Amino acid sequence: MARGGQGLARVAVVVRAGAAPLWWVGVFAAGIGVLPPGVTGRRIGVLAGAALFLVTAVVVALARRRRYADLARGAARAGKHDVLQDRAVTVRNWRRGNRWWLLAAYAAALGSSFAVPAAGGMLLAGAGTGLRLKAAWLGRRERSLDTLLWVRVDWLDKRGGSPAGKAVRAYRGTGIAAGDAAPGGARRRDAALV
Repeated sequence: MARGGQGLARVAVVVRAGAAPLWWVGVFAAGIGVLPPGVTGRRIGVLAGAALFLVTAVVVALARRRRYADLARGAARAGKHDVLQDRAVTVRNWRRGNRWWLLAAYAAALGSSFAVPAAGGMLLAGAGTGLRLKAAWLGRRERSLDTLLWVRVDWLDKRGGSPAGKAVRAYRGTGIAAGDAAPGGARRRDAALV
């Protein structure tokens, strides 16, 4: 980065990057996993999976909220030489760094179906839903603060990392119109011209 600028990735985009892959991996694993009757039987497996889905979604959505809130309150303004990473680049980096973990989670969810049908897949889908809910919560915070939250790329580890991990010491903030992602990390939809 020129003149001391830093590469910055959107916090909400990093959080949201894992939501879709976890959701789809979970849905496929649950769909295939419901085929074998398993040790417990399909009915118990699906009911246990539904409970796991709900509990996992709530736990993931609420995890580390205080840390995110503390970092958001202390966010300094981004400098003019800081480089804002595109949403697509952030998502691609997270997914590349975590692809083997996602594959292993899919295999584990399928394997668990022989004991408890569909439960492992529903757990993964719940984690994806929880990440989406956490990104939405971050989006509401960004709107209330009127500031988009960014984290230094070098503080995220090579696997995409957590934007609230130990290596992250502070967030940077920009105006609400900066970058190509809306508050919450979704693609920015340009307002229709009147």
